[in-house]
Amino acid sequence: MAQEIERKFLVKGDFLGEVYESHHIVQGYLNSSKGRTVRVRLKDSQAYITVKGPSEDGGLSRFEWEKEIPAEDAEKLLELAEPTPIEKTRHLVRSLNGHHPWEIDVFEGANAGLIIAEIELDTVDEPISNPAWLGEEVTGDRRYYNSYLSNHPFTTW
Repeated sequence: MAQEIERKFLVKGDFLGEVYESHHIVQGYLNSSKGRTVRVRLKDSQAYITVKGPSEDGGLSRFEWEKEIPAEDAEKLLELAEPTPIEKTRHLVRSLNGHHPWEIDVFEGANAGLIIAEIELDTVDEPISNPAWLGEEVTGDRRYYNSYLSNHPFTTW
């Protein structure tokens, strides 16, 4: 079973000149309880179902299981999802050390105005280089979890 290790930050500056790839994402939650989430995601023409466990290490890591599913199945499952699907464009930017890409999510719809950068790591203590556009770290702050944003959109804060 896979363990996801990631850090999250708000974005405070212009990163668009560094983007090398972008994807449109729509996702919904079939379950968003505190101890686990079950997510359905359409990423461009691909679809996935993902189960995540509770956060550990102050929000740095958690169990993650993901499988690709047919897009038609994902569309049907999204109809069963909790309110307020997450819509965003994910931009990829190379990190300064070149090892892990930054994933920068520019949220749309009910979460418009929110931009979050994430970087997945191999270990919880792996050092990162902070680009100039990186803002406040929000790792472990549940308000910035997509499952929370689905039920408490950013535009309502």
